[in-house]
Amino acid sequence: MTYASQYQHSLEDPEAFWAHQAASIHWFREPDTILSKNDDGLYRWFAGGQLNTCYLALDYHVETGRGDQTALVYESPVTQSFQQFTYLEMLHETARVAGALKNLGVGKGDRVIIYMPMIPQVTFAMLACARIGAVHSVVFGGFAAHELALRIDDAQPKVILTASAGVEFDRIIPYKPIVDAAVGEARHQVEHVVVYQRWMHRAELSRPNEIDWNAWIENAQPAPCESVDSTDPLYILYTSGTTGKPKGIVRDNGGHAVALRYSMKQVYQVEPGDVFWAASDVGWVVGHSYIVYAPLITGCTTILYEGKPVRTPDAGAFWRVISAYRVKVFFTAPTGFRAIKKEDPEGELCKLYDISSLQRLFLAGERCDAATLHWAQHLLGIPVIDHWWQTESGWPMLVTPIENGEVMQIRAGSAGMPVPGFQVHILDAEANQVHAGVEGAVAIKLPMPPGCLPYLWRATDRFIEGYLSAYPGYYFTGDGGYQDDDGYTYITGRIDDVINVAGHRLSTADMEEIVAAHPAVAECAVIGMENELRGQVPLGFIVLKTGIMTEEALIEAELVSMVRERLGALACFRQAIVVKRLPKTRSGKILRRIMRHIVDRKPYQAPSTIEDWAVLEEIENICREKFAYNL
Repeated sequence: MTYASQYQHSLEDPEAFWAHQAASIHWFREPDTILSKNDDGLYRWFAGGQLNTCYLALDYHVETGRGDQTALVYESPVTQSFQQFTYLEMLHETARVAGALKNLGVGKGDRVIIYMPMIPQVTFAMLACARIGAVHSVVFGGFAAHELALRIDDAQPKVILTASAGVEFDRIIPYKPIVDAAVGEARHQVEHVVVYQRWMHRAELSRPNEIDWNAWIENAQPAPCESVDSTDPLYILYTSGTTGKPKGIVRDNGGHAVALRYSMKQVYQVEPGDVFWAASDVGWVVGHSYIVYAPLITGCTTILYEGKPVRTPDAGAFWRVISAYRVKVFFTAPTGFRAIKKEDPEGELCKLYDISSLQRLFLAGERCDAATLHWAQHLLGIPVIDHWWQTESGWPMLVTPIENGEVMQIRAGSAGMPVPGFQVHILDAEANQVHAGVEGAVAIKLPMPPGCLPYLWRATDRFIEGYLSAYPGYYFTGDGGYQDDDGYTYITGRIDDVINVAGHRLSTADMEEIVAAHPAVAECAVIGMENELRGQVPLGFIVLKTGIMTEEALIEAELVSMVRERLGALACFRQAIVVKRLPKTRSGKILRRIMRHIVDRKPYQAPSTIEDWAVLEEIENICREKFAYNL
């Protein structure tokens, strides 16, 4: 079936389309209805169906003859640790953790917070919760204590599973003091804290409710799979909220399993037995969906990588892993490739490894600029596919389709075309669809397909107001964009990344595209700075490639000329400031909003997920020097 026919079928008869996809997973009890609404008027998928996500990820494959296949590869260049687990071994480890959780009184519907680094035990913990019907909430390892406390109070877990430490490059990050501070701050009382001791740093366990992981599971009996309803929550994943209170994104069991299994076949074109690698962290939605659940439900080999694209030990780290494990499809963020390009502009390290197994590279997490896309295409000689989705969607909404093994035309700057099930519209302020080429708000016509968030944890009113009220009948993504005549969609960034220069609405993403194309620029961010005359003017921050000797003033002049030539004088792009680094979260997203607050002399609160606090100080010092004001 062609992409066009699949897509049309998914819109014209979504119930028949998704009933067909649901047949690809094993149900303990078939759903009564495919699509329905609950008492709050919210759409739900596969009501009445019963299943178990851990069974789909492990037991099913063992029972059908895949038990001896490698399920998980653990790669930790920062600790020089390497392990592999078959599906049978994964099942054994997970069932014991599930039994140990039951011994602590954890059962169906109870919450468990998992605050761990990228080690095998984090996958055992997630799957063990799914096995007994508990709801896990993974919090990114190293997250600040206050943020962890907020999540403890919202999720109200019975148990916290953690580790003694995480490692970033050569820096050891003790986790136990963070957990102690969070537990002390939170109003909700956690019953037990279980700590996995790592060899490089051991945590002191002094309270009666603190338990050593190995002793905890030593005599635990393996727990069987509990049957759960399709609409029961599998996990809560918190994302930042505009009010300062994190939003608990809920993922259900049935819709999630169906959507992820479908996405592996339709979007990524992988089959059971293939090696699939998503270089992310389990603390983010990419890690949930495409390190743990989707590859294992599909029967693939997945890679858990505790490291970075550079400095572990060099910019050839990705190529070494791809070569060592014969990765077929690789998924990472554009920021990782920009880091590699900065350290190894000619891609010399890639030539040291045999990466002939790699058939496709997928990029997501932030908009991929044309310069990075073209650099990766030239280096790898394979399709490099940008695609777009959110924590809320749980799986891709836009991608360049693949038909009969061939990728359709890739258009630089575009995240592709809507994935079947997602009816993507570009709307104006009155909720009218705009013409091709006209920018507006990106919204998804309801109902959203399976796998997307059905509601926010204990905050249905907040869910409706934040996502469904702006454009009735639509889910509002919060992003702006436009579509071309062929249906390719271009995401230009969050709505507030559009700046108004003397009455002209201009996309900073368009300017970033031009600036990033300069041969000396490794990475850039363009933001809107308040201006008394024009309202706003664009200001560029650029990171130069290693070894560039050209004077900064000359590069700035060239960038100003390039933007003027492409966008015209109305863009008013006149300044490009060279910095050593851009402020980012640990997941690689550039903190443009905070940069705007700095240059506009407004107070700001940096998120606990910031990768390097010193970068903000550098930006502030540069602004003092350039614009002669006190922050």
